[in-house]
Amino acid sequence: MYTVIAILIIVICILLTLIVLVQSSKGGGLASNFSSSNQFMGVRKTADFLEKSTWTLAIALLLFSLFSIFVIPRGGNVQAGDTELEELYQDLPDTQPIQDFAPPPTEEEATE
Repeated sequence: MYTVIAILIIVICILLTLIVLVQSSKGGGLASNFSSSNQFMGVRKTADFLEKSTWTLAIALLLFSLFSIFVIPRGGNVQAGDTELEELYQDLPDTQPIQDFAPPPTEEEATE
């Protein structure tokens, strides 16, 4: 399920990128290329369609991202001792901490 959601998120991101690149912030872009009078959709309708599709894809991206939190695999099958760090820790010999540890003398202390 997580893989399906991840693929959908990637597809939505690609579509959103393409739609945003087609738009122009000053009213040009794809809408300005369709300025002939005998077209099916007018310039304003094309700009409205692009804006609505941008908002729809942005909301879909947000919802799928939030939904992906619930389907992320959590790794519930991991048993104690299965991780590499725990295995390395178990292989270490049992040692006691040093009680009266003194750091090595500095150069000034060694010359005195």
